[in-house]
Amino acid sequence: MAKVILKQEVAGLGKVGDVKNVKDGYARNFLFPKGLALEATRNNLKTVEKYKAKALENLKKEIEKAQEFANKLSEVSVTISVEVGKENKVFGSVVASDISEALKSEGFNIDKKDIILEHPLKELGAFDIKIKIHHEVTAMIKVWVVRKEAEKSEDKGTQENKE
Repeated sequence: MAKVILKQEVAGLGKVGDVKNVKDGYARNFLFPKGLALEATRNNLKTVEKYKAKALENLKKEIEKAQEFANKLSEVSVTISVEVGKENKVFGSVVASDISEALKSEGFNIDKKDIILEHPLKELGAFDIKIKIHHEVTAMIKVWVVRKEAEKSEDKGTQENKE
């Protein structure tokens, strides 16, 4: 058995910095050549401890930046206009990609995968929607689903006036 320190997360084995016992062949033929692990020597263990401390510091900074962005994003409210039928029933639904597009028009580039919708929005109203900024930070935005104003009725009115 070989004792190794993981340099990267390895599925089914562990996370960065974990010290694991693995078979010699696995370490020699897979982990070491791919740069996924180091041999667990005293010097390498010291190096990894320094690396972990630095990574923890970087993670704290990352979380602080994400929290600042989340605070800024939480102040945003977006309005999405949808077509409705009789009894204010929405045609289709509002999904994550619609919210992402509305946020882009407000100047926030949020991937639709980061928008946490338990179910598509199928009615008019205001909804609080979670957005994942970082794996430890989420923001809440207000999404207003409103009736799209009928452009055709305005056109008909102007045509009638001309006649």
